[in-house]
Amino acid sequence: MKRMVRVAAVQAESGLFDLAAAVDKTVALIGEAAAGGAELVAFPEAFLPGYPWWIWLESPAGGMRFVPRYTAASITRDGAEMDRIRSAAAEHGIHVVLGFSERAGGSLYLAQAFVSDTGELLGVRRKLKPTHVERAVFGEGDGSDLQVHDTALGKVGALNCWEHLQPLTKYALYSMGEEIHVASWPSFAGYRGVAQALSPEVNTAASLMYAVEGQAFVIAPCAVIGAATLDTFCDTGEKRKLLQAGGGFARIYGPEGTSMAEPLPETAEGLVYADLPADLRAIAKSTADPAGHYSRPDVLRLLINRHPAANVADLPSAEFTTAG
Repeated sequence: MKRMVRVAAVQAESGLFDLAAAVDKTVALIGEAAAGGAELVAFPEAFLPGYPWWIWLESPAGGMRFVPRYTAASITRDGAEMDRIRSAAAEHGIHVVLGFSERAGGSLYLAQAFVSDTGELLGVRRKLKPTHVERAVFGEGDGSDLQVHDTALGKVGALNCWEHLQPLTKYALYSMGEEIHVASWPSFAGYRGVAQALSPEVNTAASLMYAVEGQAFVIAPCAVIGAATLDTFCDTGEKRKLLQAGGGFARIYGPEGTSMAEPLPETAEGLVYADLPADLRAIAKSTADPAGHYSRPDVLRLLINRHPAANVADLPSAEFTTAG
């Protein structure tokens, strides 16, 4: 890992169904982060085109009215919108980890793109298991999505939201020597006082625990619920109780549990910055390395299938036989 790395976590409302506005905002935040000296900027889960909050507020039938618009506003990994993100990264010389809804054929996936400071698309991963009602909208990733990328800054990996509650998924990234981790979250403004498991207390703790368990620096971008989101999804008083304004809890943690950045107010949009000294990770690793000296592979090991899950596989012609 580079001796000192300056990073930025995004805390902002996305552009929702206005894809052009969402991309413009993303590009502007990339430029702002670079102007602030950041070498890496990380975005919330599904920042493009925005998180589909209707799935937590509507019946499946009631939510169908949003599906065509959301599908149309989702992007492909090789489309014009991703090209703009890559060009912005190259223009400003900054690494980007972008949360987006990926459209592939007729399916959508909760994806994260890794873009280098030269604009190279290092990789795209998909959430292995969408959480609860997310499975009504999004498909699943596969073993190829367990990625850690070697960059000039260090080894960078990422997970989405409640993947940080999946012990085996986390351990897979620990085992790859991950040094800088992006924990992308949607807003923590949903189900306030109704579901403690979705609360900011629990989910910021998940990011913190990832840092301490894996001895990695954790950048945890988090979206904000603003007027545009509420107006789009909350057409009744009951829905406005379930989804409230704010919920922005962007955080940056050190590998031994230090809070490394001053948080913004939860309703505020902006960037949270921190300088990451590599020496902190060496100190933390010397105490407890879960995939190294603090492991017991003779007792417990992780089995991973890293192969992409293909829907169609062509058999060699010799394996086909003619009937009759």
